[in-house]
Amino acid sequence: MKTFGNFLHTRQVCAALLCVVFAGAASADIWPSRVIKFVVPFGPGGANDLVARAVAEGVSKQLGQTVVVENKPGAGSVLGADLVAKAAPDGYTFLAPAGGVITNSLIKSKMPYQPEDLVPVALMAVSPSVIVVAADSPVKDLKGLVALSKQGAGINFSTAGTGSTPHFVAEMLRLKTHANIQIVPYKSGSEGVVAVMGKQVDATSEASVVVLPQIKAGRLRPLASTWSRRIAALPDIPTTKELGYPEVFIGHWSGIFAPKGTPEEILEKMNHAVAAALQSPEVRARFIPQGIDPMGGSRADFVKFLASEKARLEPIVRSVHMQED
Repeated sequence: MKTFGNFLHTRQVCAALLCVVFAGAASADIWPSRVIKFVVPFGPGGANDLVARAVAEGVSKQLGQTVVVENKPGAGSVLGADLVAKAAPDGYTFLAPAGGVITNSLIKSKMPYQPEDLVPVALMAVSPSVIVVAADSPVKDLKGLVALSKQGAGINFSTAGTGSTPHFVAEMLRLKTHANIQIVPYKSGSEGVVAVMGKQVDATSEASVVVLPQIKAGRLRPLASTWSRRIAALPDIPTTKELGYPEVFIGHWSGIFAPKGTPEEILEKMNHAVAAALQSPEVRARFIPQGIDPMGGSRADFVKFLASEKARLEPIVRSVHMQED
């Protein structure tokens, strides 16, 4: 009887395990069956928010399910990232961050989650950073800005805080050209741009989608873009590589991440939905005129991109001793 009881117990355990496996497979098969949330770890109106909202609309059409965007700014994007890292890995909560998802762990002494708690899903878009000065600045080009920095007390360069893309641009310029740059941190890139137009600082570098309206309105003068190719909406603006500064290379990218443990089938379905959305005429018509490059690609492509970004940026963090504000 004891042997028969053990046999029954074993069969019951196996049956229970099979139920769990099949339940997980079934949940992946029927996903999505309710509203999906994209958490943007910044306030509304910025480059990441704009990209996430456009892609959310496209993904919603691809999956036949509503995708909403929820803004959770704070702590240099750590607040929103932590929320998603600790969310249920059921395919209904995703993170739509920027480069801070890589650099925060390099800069901050303590993090509430581990980098591996967030799984890369898809690269949505890149907004090249554009180095700008006021429209009536005596500086006409990037070499002129570097030359001006080596006169007198140097130049003031606004950023969106430690570890922001403008901060990296300023540090890259300092490292590669020995420019004399005083970094002036603001709460956001938009505030840094206003400071340039208001003559509080000499220059900044900000996402194309942020500076493009001011350039077209004649309030800012673009000197160079910091991405690998010219911006379609600003075809006359050279890249830093074209001007002889290939090391000054960075963009404002936006991606999608999921909590660790999210089923592989769901990750793949979301990746394909994002890629399809980025190829749609509607999304491309919104992005390209604003200087935003739609990206897409496989999950493996995104992992490779992230590894490349970290390998390139980590030495800069170490070299200039970037530390949290």
